[in-house]
Amino acid sequence: MRWWGWGDPSHRSALPPHALKFLRETVGVASRPRPPVALGQVQIDPSALSEQAAAALRGIVGGEGMRDDHGERVVHAAGKGYPDLVRQRAGRPEGAPDAVVCPAGHEQLRAVLEQCARSSVAVVPWGGGTSVVGGVAPLRGEHAAVVALDMGRMGEVLELDRESRTVTVQAGMRAVALERYLAPHGLTLGHFPQSFEYVSLGGCAATRSAGQASGGYGRIEQMVLGMRLHAPAGDIDLASVPASAAGPGLRQLLVGSEGTLGVIGELALRVRPAPRARSYEGVFFEDFATGVQALRGLAQQHASPDVARLSDQAETRMSLALAGTGGLKGRLGKAYLGLRGYRGGCLAILGFEGEPELLAARRKRALELVRRDGGLAVGRSPGEAWLASRFSAPYLRDELLTQGVMVETLETATKWSNVGALHRAVGGAIADALSAAGTPGLVMCHVSHLYETGASLYFTFLAGQREGEELEQWHSVKQAASRAIVSGGGTITHHHAVGRDHAPWMKDEIGGEGVAVLRALKSELDPAGIMNPGKLLPISDRG
Repeated sequence: MRWWGWGDPSHRSALPPHALKFLRETVGVASRPRPPVALGQVQIDPSALSEQAAAALRGIVGGEGMRDDHGERVVHAAGKGYPDLVRQRAGRPEGAPDAVVCPAGHEQLRAVLEQCARSSVAVVPWGGGTSVVGGVAPLRGEHAAVVALDMGRMGEVLELDRESRTVTVQAGMRAVALERYLAPHGLTLGHFPQSFEYVSLGGCAATRSAGQASGGYGRIEQMVLGMRLHAPAGDIDLASVPASAAGPGLRQLLVGSEGTLGVIGELALRVRPAPRARSYEGVFFEDFATGVQALRGLAQQHASPDVARLSDQAETRMSLALAGTGGLKGRLGKAYLGLRGYRGGCLAILGFEGEPELLAARRKRALELVRRDGGLAVGRSPGEAWLASRFSAPYLRDELLTQGVMVETLETATKWSNVGALHRAVGGAIADALSAAGTPGLVMCHVSHLYETGASLYFTFLAGQREGEELEQWHSVKQAASRAIVSGGGTITHHHAVGRDHAPWMKDEIGGEGVAVLRALKSELDPAGIMNPGKLLPISDRG
């Protein structure tokens, strides 16, 4: 993973000339490229970990499990949110862990937590480091030092029960590694977030993530059957069972706890047969409201595809512009769409996976329903193009930052009756905040997950960066969007988690008593308050 951006350092993501021209004309680009600084130029403070604490931790995990060199600390200094990348690329991260500790098993993990509690050392659990909401920021709170607890040495499959279709893994296992393991057995977890290539399964569970194919396979909380949580006060072991009426669902309380209660060390997960067939289709709608109505029909008639994405007019326009005349635009047939009355319309991607016969029946019914509701099927090429590039957007973000373009995403969910109003309110708030900052931008949105009662809205916005004031510019837009979400009846996060960025809004999300319940649980499991300070729970009332 690049320390200053996303993914494989050998991946080339330069914008083609037509895409750069579009951005220059719509949001503006920098007069000169702004590449990241060299790793050696990144400024971090000397480690504050005492020699005694460092020696104790090294005695637990061994020399190979304890790193405090400059490069390793920089890599673990931030996640992949916009503020993280702005600071990393400039060589001025907000902070860095004083050391990186890598336990090799449950016993070492338990010993590390106990030692950190004794030494007043904050612990930031680290899976893939892909958080976009400040979830792995190395905050120490009131503690003497902070370490990143890298779970990379705990990434093994412990058991595969093919008859029950469950797999038990150490939480540091990467999602992509599990899929490679399951493939020869004809199985899949089916969890494919955009961070799939790098994310850990413990991180997915800790952040309550939703994969792109959640319509068919479910969200991560529906896949977790059992777990082991290592908390400073002790371990919680939850057996892998299909269902239980034994009191409140503790599994669901720990899924989404974001490392603030303890570290997930082990997971038992439901798996399913790998699909033998796939079909990803493009469907055009005259406008966003028509598309939303059609997707609601699919969800409420239990005909949802495995993947459903509906782009609004702005996102559809940008997708076509960036693809160029020989890409998606050519495949759709601009003249054909114009003749059918779909100029400036909205593109949806519907994806189906499974056994060929069942898939064919599901596809037929879904396409019949969307045609009835005003959709125009445009074939498989758009769907196949999306499928081929489904994990590539973060690479594009890196290149946009190099060109001086601010690019950020945020998401929410609401009831079907409120989708249109929330889409307008949040999009308008973002646009107004960008204009107020003197950087009018491009605001886009798509529906990304369907439910019987509502849907998610995923916003992306681009604008020229205010050089030297990038973080202030971002903060003003983030605040405006969050206020619009809360006042407009949406959830503050649908699948990006709470982390640091959304913590000030948790009281709006679950109420004051709900926050108090979480604080009481944290006090019980983490009495010294060392676990991931500053995340999930609000530190103070927002201004």
